[in-house]
Amino acid sequence: MAVLDPNEIFFTPFEPKQQNRFVLYVDGFPAYLIKGLGAVTVSQGTVPLNHINVQRFVKGKTTWGPISMTLFDAITPSGAQSVMEWVRLHHESVTGRDGYSDFYKKDMTVNVLGPVGDVVSEWIIKGALITEASFGEYNYDNEGAVEISMTVQPDYCVLNF
Repeated sequence: MAVLDPNEIFFTPFEPKQQNRFVLYVDGFPAYLIKGLGAVTVSQGTVPLNHINVQRFVKGKTTWGPISMTLFDAITPSGAQSVMEWVRLHHESVTGRDGYSDFYKKDMTVNVLGPVGDVVSEWIIKGALITEASFGEYNYDNEGAVEISMTVQPDYCVLNF
């Protein structure tokens, strides 16, 4: 007969991470312009191994998913200008020239904060490039702040702790 472990059946207090406690560091962006950040996602491909009348699988390529970001478009410093400076490292629309990946790929750091401001988790997002940027909407019926939405594609991500 199995004996139940009290730690498994009784409530143990814990402190969950909260969505609004984070700081994102990206070169060229003041941290206070960042309003929101999508989750880091990863998918593992599979490779089928066919043998007679059965199929087994082994791991294929690992793909890190795109990450969405929302920024405030402040007047000074301009959020749109910060995004466009990064976009210009990818492609300069005036001359039509593209940049080297060494220039346009950036590393980002996401620090998840605890209730007293301590860093409880850290993601390092390596080699991110902009895949899409939208510079907000203007509307006479809306008093809200202009927001910039963008999507970045990382090469890979590291969860330090």
